[in-house]
Amino acid sequence: MSFLSIVWDLDPEIIKIFGFGIRWYSLMFVAAFVLGLHLMKKIYINDKIPVEKLDPLFMYVFISMLIGMRLGEVFFYNWSYYQNHLLEIILPIRESANDSLFGIIKGWKFEGFRGFASHGAAIGIPIALYFYAKKHLNKPWLFILDRLGIMVALAGFFIRLGNFFNSEIYGKPTGTSFGVIFKRAGETVPCHPTQLYEAFSYLGLFFALWYFYWKTDKKNQSGFLFGLFMVVLWSLRFFIEFLKQAQVEGREDWVFNSLNTGQVLSIPLVLIGLWLMFRKTK
Repeated sequence: MSFLSIVWDLDPEIIKIFGFGIRWYSLMFVAAFVLGLHLMKKIYINDKIPVEKLDPLFMYVFISMLIGMRLGEVFFYNWSYYQNHLLEIILPIRESANDSLFGIIKGWKFEGFRGFASHGAAIGIPIALYFYAKKHLNKPWLFILDRLGIMVALAGFFIRLGNFFNSEIYGKPTGTSFGVIFKRAGETVPCHPTQLYEAFSYLGLFFALWYFYWKTDKKNQSGFLFGLFMVVLWSLRFFIEFLKQAQVEGREDWVFNSLNTGQVLSIPLVLIGLWLMFRKTK
């Protein structure tokens, strides 16, 4: 085995307290929200928006993200399974003939939600922000989308870092020594650490958007920053998908033989981003 390969065998749980485990992924999720709120506060102050309006923003984003990601997983990727297991869409349980919930309800076991899809969040969050902008900001929808896109890029960095800690959503074998052996996932050969490819790409996108907001007048061009976010993020996702292993059976191909579900869903999002960047504005 090549000495250049990294053997990755990190336990996804940091610590277990009273039977509940605190996981690296959860820690990354919290870090994304805490840092994102801190930076959004700076933006709100610069835009002369009362910082009290950040509290409802957090709730709108958090709830719509979870609902969107969950429904995206259900309808975009695994409807063939969930159409026969509707309770598992909204409850963190899984059908199991040999188990019981709380020792009472037989045929089910507690497992936690098993799937989330970022494309669902790409639909859910903008819809929620439409109502947030209308009710709390009294500003155009694209005003908040331009600014929140900066934070979402940063959140993408933390979430993909969490995926790396969990040894999930990794890539195909590299065929070279420059890769990661995800031992906990049962791999014995180096694979592309696609989680890190995405994570640091999203971090670069965050810094670019942050620069455009503070150092240029692009924030005054309604929709430009959000359009740039859409174009770069989903283009990155499209091309990195070529290196990924199929994470769930049935995700390999969808419409075109050479493209998977994630790539097909990314195409319209890139096109929307291009339209926002180059459309004529008053």
